[in-house]
Amino acid sequence: MQFRFRDDEVVDHGTVTVDACCDQTNATAVRIEPGDDARELLPFLDRLALVEVNFPTFGDGRGYSAARILREAGYTGELRAVGDVGIDQLSHMLRCGFDAFAPDKPLDESDARRAFATWENVYQSAADGRKTIQELRHE
Repeated sequence: MQFRFRDDEVVDHGTVTVDACCDQTNATAVRIEPGDDARELLPFLDRLALVEVNFPTFGDGRGYSAARILREAGYTGELRAVGDVGIDQLSHMLRCGFDAFAPDKPLDESDARRAFATWENVYQSAADGRKTIQELRHE
């Protein structure tokens, strides 16, 4: 894992598929693939310590929706973006609720830090809970 924005212990045990997670009572780590419905995990959020969301290609954005669905449903465990994760995606992934990143190819540290800090102000609400420009104007 290259970047992690959590203070708890790293979950390092293997993940199961969404289908397997729904069929098991002891699964605590799951991997969402494109095409999986994150809403199937909602009844199990209290026992999941890790949800990995796979981005097999840069252009596949379905994982953003999965992350937001889970965070808005109250998931507080580690949400890790894995696969073809690029610099251009980092700030948006963070806004959707990802708090850990494991790209297939290591990213330049300075470029990534800059990407995470790119947008000081935001126009729409998201899973990260940042106040929008409109909310800031009316404080």
